[in-house]
Amino acid sequence: MKEKALIKKLKLSKEDFDEIKKAVAGAEAKSTGEIACAIAPESAHYSFWELLIANIIAALVLIILIPFSDKILNMYSLLYWQNTPGWILPVFYIITYLAMEIIIFYLCNIPALDRLIIPASVKRSCVTHRAFRYFTESGVYDTLEHSGILLFVSYMEHQVRIVADSGISKKISQDMWNLIADELAENIRKGDVKLAFTCAIEKCGELLAENFPPHEENPNELADGLVIVEGEEWF
Repeated sequence: MKEKALIKKLKLSKEDFDEIKKAVAGAEAKSTGEIACAIAPESAHYSFWELLIANIIAALVLIILIPFSDKILNMYSLLYWQNTPGWILPVFYIITYLAMEIIIFYLCNIPALDRLIIPASVKRSCVTHRAFRYFTESGVYDTLEHSGILLFVSYMEHQVRIVADSGISKKISQDMWNLIADELAENIRKGDVKLAFTCAIEKCGELLAENFPPHEENPNELADGLVIVEGEEWF
């Protein structure tokens, strides 16, 4: 899914991006911590699973058609004067298999179907891996006091990850991050992405302010605002 298509699905306006950016700046002003926000269309290319399902369904269709081989030959015999070529039936089955495989493969790329065919454990693993990868790519791991927080949403999988750097994760229990992640996911499910992020940013900001109060010099180490992540991995 392209960036523009994702923004349209999430109903995000330029004003929404600006509000999220202001929320990040406001939260960071009260702390030496940093907050990064990102949404990925999907956390991996799941072509292996899509192709596997396409092959299975195409094979099932082929098995169902085998008992009807005589009727298929009779149908083709109407096209010929006397003898139906021996290669007609194998070619029919090959074309049918390939056509079904292509159709099912493309249908499986519909997000709603993709979520059904991909094992839950695979989705969880891919989202977690992509979140940690972006945590590194974006530099959240490299703040001065190791007090960076990443709010990561993977749209196709309908999953959220909050990754906190070592400085703050030592002070805040995982249960607190889970509560914020659950609320973020619930607000996105309701269709209010701006509210989802601004509320999560506010709560993360409160935790940062409590544990990492601002100094006289409080440089902004990371870019503020919501980032649309591209470049999924193959899986």
